[in-house]
Amino acid sequence: HDGTSLQAKLLGSDAKTDLALLKVETKIKLKTVKWGNSDEIKVGNWVMAIGNPFGLVNTVTVGIVSARARDINAGPFDDFIQTDASINRGNSGGPLFNLNGDVIGVNTAIYSPSGGSVGIGFSIPSALAQNIVKHLEKHGRTIRGWLGVRIQTVTEDLANSLGLDKAYGALVASTIPDSPAEKAGIKAGDIILNFNGKEVTEMRKLPRFVAETQVDKEVEIIVWRNEKKKILKVSIAEMKEERKVIVKKEEDKKAIIEEDAIKDLNIRVSMITKDIRIRQNIPDNIKGLLITKVEQNSDAERKGIRPGDIIQEVNQTPINSIEELKGIIKIIKGKKKGVLLLVNRQGNINFVALKLN
Repeated sequence: HDGTSLQAKLLGSDAKTDLALLKVETKIKLKTVKWGNSDEIKVGNWVMAIGNPFGLVNTVTVGIVSARARDINAGPFDDFIQTDASINRGNSGGPLFNLNGDVIGVNTAIYSPSGGSVGIGFSIPSALAQNIVKHLEKHGRTIRGWLGVRIQTVTEDLANSLGLDKAYGALVASTIPDSPAEKAGIKAGDIILNFNGKEVTEMRKLPRFVAETQVDKEVEIIVWRNEKKKILKVSIAEMKEERKVIVKKEEDKKAIIEEDAIKDLNIRVSMITKDIRIRQNIPDNIKGLLITKVEQNSDAERKGIRPGDIIQEVNQTPINSIEELKGIIKIIKGKKKGVLLLVNRQGNINFVALKLN
């Protein structure tokens, strides 16, 4: 308040949560605030936000907790507190207090078509911020656990295709070579239902559970595979900012140009020839069938299947020929209403459940 200017030293920062830790040294005795427990707050609780909106120092606004665990696509660990306490440009980094004067959040973002407050602000919960600050103080960086899986949301269609009674968990689209997941025997098509005693009620919770796990700790994972639960043990590694995956190239095998309509799925597919690989820049290690046409108004079109996609697996069975695809469909037709495809689109791998005609 007396206008004193202090030099700050950056101890560390974390881009994924937009938090940094600064250190100042001064002979003036500074008062500190206490961390509160953001896990205890409820929707409707009163909160206060303090910041410097538009350069107006120490502005206090009041509101309530509007929602918890908001995902605003800001990063992989989104778990924001939403509040209608006015938060504007310049409030970022300011504390969000409960009525006991404890910090339960760090103001970080707003939703605003106009640039001003419309009563939708977001704060990083103290449970997450406090853990990040400890890492930055001790190591100068954030140390997070790493499993090594690419995951996607389990939809109702995917759950039905895999024999799961309800849509929950995280579906493993692929595992990264030489990762903890691969070493533990986790496979593409597995649905991770429980991680270290915590139920994965939705896909986006798994990255946070893993990130908060101590490095080198062995944890128990429950996966859904072949319509039953399976328990696996995995030793969590440290997440690196950049991990390059090296894939060994195999010699290209000559394939006869062949194309056929798969009427049960309303698509047309072809073999991947050497010429197609060159023209469409398909890596040598990618095997499967190339989708050349998708019928309009079909289930495949509605589910986002496009020409150029590559079907690598059908019902978790790798395919390399049109005969193999037709054979699998013939076996399951009459027994199930749909099939599960593993689709590769320019390196992005996803499971898609399609209904059979």
